[in-house]
Amino acid sequence: MHRCSWVDLSKPDYIQYHDQEWGIPIYDDLHLFEHLTLESSQAGLSWYTVLRKRENYRVAFDQFNPQRIANYDEQKIEALMGNAGIVRNRKKIEAIIGNARVFLQIQSEFDSFATYSWRFVGGQPIIHTRSESDQWPTTSPESDAMSQDLRQRGFKFFGSTICYAHMQATGMVNDHSLECFRRQEIIDAYASRPALA
Repeated sequence: MHRCSWVDLSKPDYIQYHDQEWGIPIYDDLHLFEHLTLESSQAGLSWYTVLRKRENYRVAFDQFNPQRIANYDEQKIEALMGNAGIVRNRKKIEAIIGNARVFLQIQSEFDSFATYSWRFVGGQPIIHTRSESDQWPTTSPESDAMSQDLRQRGFKFFGSTICYAHMQATGMVNDHSLECFRRQEIIDAYASRPALA
């Protein structure tokens, strides 16, 4: 069974993430916000570092509930700074809180964050046809546009590279390699889903 080359086969949790989550289209706002939170926390770190802390983040940040996070105060920030289970970077913690507020504004404007985000890829996953030996990009015109729009709205720690990783993780882009068994499985599973208008 061939997987994407970035998967470390010595790490069962990494294999599970690749096989059961990465690249599957997500249309649920709470799940999208979870990814936004984790990916913005990743900036400057490896994804695996943050993935291992996911459950700690879930507890520390109220199950990734943006309404609750948007109301965090200085006392809560100090408590989070003392939490060894998450990345204890004040700017990143403050960014999560600020991003939750922007997230809620976007929900209000577009009815859902999913509607807002999926419009950057025309409402359907972009399916790439890349082999393991190809040169893989870390950004795209779509991630450039989404990142720029989010940053103009006040999002932090969400440059185009992080945004592209978000698009890959949430299935907006199917970047499973041609050799990977999950590529076609995901295409087949979502082939009949209409575009998110």
